Amino acid sequence: MIKLITGKKGSGKTKILIDMINLAVSETNGSLVCIEKGETIRRSISYKVRWCDADQFAVEGFDAVYGFIAGMLAGNYDIKEIFVDGIFKIGGRDYEAFGAALAKLDKLTGADTTIVFTVSADDSELPESVLKYAK
Repeated sequence: MIKLITGKKGSGKTKILIDMINLAVSETNGSLVCIEKGETIRRSISYKVRWCDADQFAVEGFDAVYGFIAGMLAGNYDIKEIFVDGIFKIGGRDYEAFGAALAKLDKLTGADTTIVFTVSADDSELPESVLKYAK
C-alpha cells in the first residue's frame, strides 16, 4: 500500500512523518524503515527504526528507489512500513516517472507493507498517476 503526504515546502510534512514513524514503533509488529537524503530526521525518530541515508547507498532516481526498496523487502520479509522523506530530493522532479514508480511499488508491496512518502508539491501540480495514492 502506498500513502502520500503532500504539500508545499514548509507545510509540516516532515513533522507529520516523524509523528507517524514514532507512533508506528509502538503499534507495529514488524520492522520499520526510514529513508531520507541526508540526516534531517534521524535524531527525531526512534532508534528501533532502521534508518537509511539515500546518499550513502547512492540511491538516485526513481528506478534506484524502486530497486533499493525491492532489495530491502526481498532481504527482510518482516518489514511492515517504510517511510521516505523528501522523495523528490532522491528521485528528481519527474512527476510521471514518480507515478510509474508508485505503481510498481504498489504491486510489490500489496497489503503486506505500507510505504509513506513526503511529496513537496501541491496536489494541483501532480498528475493523476500520483494523486491516486494521496490520502
